[in-house]
Amino acid sequence: GRIKHFISAFGEHVIGEEVEQAMKATCALFPEVELVEFSVAPNVTPKEGLPLHEWYVEFATPPKDQLGFQKELDLQLRKRNTYYDDLISGSILRPLEVIDLKQNAFIEYMRSIGKLGGQNKVPRLSNDRNIAEAMQQFKA
Repeated sequence: GRIKHFISAFGEHVIGEEVEQAMKATCALFPEVELVEFSVAPNVTPKEGLPLHEWYVEFATPPKDQLGFQKELDLQLRKRNTYYDDLISGSILRPLEVIDLKQNAFIEYMRSIGKLGGQNKVPRLSNDRNIAEAMQQFKA
């Protein structure tokens, strides 16, 4: 029911552009942050709690206040996406989580799937858990 709808709606209602803009706006408020790469995946069956979006992020320089960064990112996405905002305020989703990755995580990942090279971009959004599963080994 709702969970399946959430998965199929994830790609339709949260778009790459909004994700990019939310990240950009958040980084602007945390000037110490240097971003390398990031990718977002839904987690509809977390071990505990409500479903959420997981943001797998590789920082060259991480935010000094990781929790503040995460809260701001969630706020920025809610501002840009009323559907996401509704899901959060309706307690269907819980706020997003930023998962810190080791240096070169995305290079290693792209290499592992045979897609290393300038023309291959890391997908910003996925509707499945493939990238998320692969990223478990690169957690900082």
